[in-house]
Amino acid sequence: MSRSDLETPIKMTTATRNAEDVSDLSATQQVSYRRLLYLRFCKNRLAVVGFWILIALYVVALGAEFFAPYGKTTRFSAILAPPRLPRIVDAEGGLHLRPFVYAYKKGRDPETLRRTYIADTSEMYPLRFFVRGEEYEFLFFKSNWHFFGVEGGETFLLGTDNQGRDLFSRIIYGARLSTTIGLCGVAISLVLGIIIGMISGYIGGIVDQAIQRGIEVLLSFPSIPLWLALSALLPLDWSPRRIFFFITIILSILNWGSLARIVRGMTLSLKNEEYVLSSRMGGGGKFWIIRRHLFPANLSYAIVAATLSVPEMILGETALSFLGLGLRSPAVSWGVLLQASQKVSVLGVAPWLITPVAFVIATVLAFNFVGDGLRDAVDPHSRY
Repeated sequence: MSRSDLETPIKMTTATRNAEDVSDLSATQQVSYRRLLYLRFCKNRLAVVGFWILIALYVVALGAEFFAPYGKTTRFSAILAPPRLPRIVDAEGGLHLRPFVYAYKKGRDPETLRRTYIADTSEMYPLRFFVRGEEYEFLFFKSNWHFFGVEGGETFLLGTDNQGRDLFSRIIYGARLSTTIGLCGVAISLVLGIIIGMISGYIGGIVDQAIQRGIEVLLSFPSIPLWLALSALLPLDWSPRRIFFFITIILSILNWGSLARIVRGMTLSLKNEEYVLSSRMGGGGKFWIIRRHLFPANLSYAIVAATLSVPEMILGETALSFLGLGLRSPAVSWGVLLQASQKVSVLGVAPWLITPVAFVIATVLAFNFVGDGLRDAVDPHSRY
């Protein structure tokens, strides 16, 4: 066998590999950066699940009048009635294709004189979709169609509160305020954090020192005494809408400092990159470079940090309202609903009043999953 015969397969193999590398490179070049981020995000299954949970949550919160079976202030005679979950097997063991709930049979405990509610197996109400109920007004039109309910009776999936109001309906209405505070607060924190962080990191000098010392002072305030002081400043005659905006602004002011520090650190590493130095040598001004180069580079990471801070906003509003320092009745939020569970005596009689905690936990976990997925998609060194 000649030497040329030995070298031929090697050359062919090398050529084949080069061709494969070129094809892979061309295929990679055809995928945009947004497409790559999307594919990397979809590989994180928890992030995808959290994303769809948040989509469903905000859709339900936006159309609370339609998805809630009753109004947020509608009262019934069943006070502190226990939950009645849908079932498909009746008391006699019969199977039903359509889920149903039993009616309540009211009574009174002879020793404690408390109201008691037991299932009345002689009367059942099948659950139906798109039923007529209370009339409501939503986006300039009136309707009485609801997503689900029963005809000719009442159903309380999560029970009622101490005033006979359906807890499930109030949780749906409360999601509108509790989740909106998180988005509005993060939007304000995102704007302040990106702008101030980029200015601090790029300009440097006295400006950087002044901004960083101000952030340190802001972050050094103790939370609980500050909340107590702010609650004392809220007039009792303020409407829930004004209290809502006030709490949103305060939470945003308290949370933009940490984001500004993240953006500052990234700006310090980006301002010495070649494309930034080239723009500076070409006559680009400071604010032009910040707007055209540093802002797009910081935006993706800032969005990830903001997504991870949304749960803090939601928990902050819930804690404030639970302690009576935030939103007050007649406003409905998850924190306001949890005020009824402050008394151990009430909670011992009606443990279902703490159900809003489950929705808070699910929302916070969903945001954390989405934030982790975005962080892994943006970070090129992640395992996804």
